[in-house]
Amino acid sequence: MKILGIDPGYATVGYGVIEYNKATFTVVNYGAILTDANTPFEQRLSEIYDDLCQIINTYKPEFMAVERVFFTTNKKTAIDVSQARGVTLLSAVKNGVQLAEYTPLQVKQAVSGYGKATKSQVQEMTKRILKLPAIPKPDDTADALAIAICHAHTFNSSRIAGK
Repeated sequence: MKILGIDPGYATVGYGVIEYNKATFTVVNYGAILTDANTPFEQRLSEIYDDLCQIINTYKPEFMAVERVFFTTNKKTAIDVSQARGVTLLSAVKNGVQLAEYTPLQVKQAVSGYGKATKSQVQEMTKRILKLPAIPKPDDTADALAIAICHAHTFNSSRIAGK
């Protein structure tokens, strides 16, 4: 199964494409969509949508796994990230890709085995699981790969359990 993991944002959208077959991971590609702070916000959203559609059309994932984002303080950032997350979900729906969403706790648990793992612990485990020479940069890219791993583990577990 081919999975596109997404760490949503509006300045930086991390993405990672992996294949998961019989408990074996293969990294297809990863990177980040970067938008310029001086660009009007609605144009930034359009760039994110267009770039995600291009990634989907290039790699043809069966699933898009997206992190659910939680905010406690900065409401302006929360609204902007939510809008960017909306165009991310739209890109999957418009291109026929099945969606799955995971909380940070679920991602940490699936990748490191511990729901309160630190960001650096999750990134190190992502590197090890995918047999990468280094932790991908920017951090959003490593996070996107971790989200894809989470989906592979979660989807596989639900299939085994017959859900």
